[in-house]
Amino acid sequence: MKDGEKQATPKGKGRGYRFGLPNEEYYFKSSEEMKQLFADIPEAISNIQEIVDKVEAYTLARDVLLPAFDIPEKFIVPDSDDPKSGENNYLRYLTFEGAKKRYGELADDIKDRLNFELDVIAKTGYPGYFLIVEDFIREARRMGVSVGPGRGSAAGSVVAYCLWITNIDPIKYDLLFERFLNPERISMPDIDIDFDDIGRDKVIQYVIDTYGSDQVAHIITYGTMAAKSAIRDTARVLDIPIEEVNRLAKLMPDRVKLRQLLNGTDRELAELINNREQLNNAYELKRISEVDKRWGSVLSTAMKIEGSLRNTGIHACGVIITPEQMNNLVPIMRPKEAMMMATQFDNDVVEDAGLLKMDFLGLKTLSIINTSCELINRRHGISLDMETIPL
Repeated sequence: MKDGEKQATPKGKGRGYRFGLPNEEYYFKSSEEMKQLFADIPEAISNIQEIVDKVEAYTLARDVLLPAFDIPEKFIVPDSDDPKSGENNYLRYLTFEGAKKRYGELADDIKDRLNFELDVIAKTGYPGYFLIVEDFIREARRMGVSVGPGRGSAAGSVVAYCLWITNIDPIKYDLLFERFLNPERISMPDIDIDFDDIGRDKVIQYVIDTYGSDQVAHIITYGTMAAKSAIRDTARVLDIPIEEVNRLAKLMPDRVKLRQLLNGTDRELAELINNREQLNNAYELKRISEVDKRWGSVLSTAMKIEGSLRNTGIHACGVIITPEQMNNLVPIMRPKEAMMMATQFDNDVVEDAGLLKMDFLGLKTLSIINTSCELINRRHGISLDMETIPL
């Protein structure tokens, strides 16, 4: 548009016209509608079917793609039949060295437990996973970032304890390794690691520097359209005044789907909604949909789009690390609010696709403890190490 020119107002629309689509043809048409539209060139329809027939079915499921971990040469066995022999040897070495520091002289029961866990880790093919986690946790401590003592089933692993991945002794507290990694039901181990929320980004940056910015990414999340937003969006398209829309949308109970409200009986709604005020609102909204044709149309249309994908976000703590350039394995995007790329597969899909997901959790509590220890040391000269204080 040139300077001084005015944007044309669509015919029949006044000063308050909100820009939109120029006609009512912008929707997915049925097969019959398309055949009628292209009656003069029927080959257009058959050509599309030819393309559809050429689409090959495929599955995303595959073995876990672990990034390569640098193993010292002395642990690598040349011409070994096991491609992971070097990782297994190095993991075993680090584990038993750590066990000597944790337990001193190793009793037979500790040796047996360590050998059992290491054998399971070797059998399931995940020695590299433990080495990767051990590496960035060790670096986090070197950088002065506080690391949590461990959470979830990973606290049942003595190997993780001897690698300083966790800081809780599974033997002392009789914790089960099989809850974490079970030889009868092989699945990817999942170690959730807590860092202080101030230093968390330092650890992620170390991972990026180690594996490359094109091999590390956030995970996308997809937000879906809830009932109230579906009502508001539908009403906006139909040019219903915003005051009326807000009044009706507020009647929609929380955690209830439009399908349940419109199709359920009064008894079913009463079982679904515990709050008396919200239940009365639900009855009122349902009554309005039955007596007001316009609002009945709004709610039935909103019901169709409820649950549709509306927006994207970034997973709070999940990070993907790949063995090669990320865009060879997964579609990626560059989010506005993030310092690195994000996968266009969400959390469930990236795991099905065999991508390594690490959870870097930032805890404000650890930052508070860290600051408290610094203040105690500065004011009273007492040095506290939270990792050595008995529970």
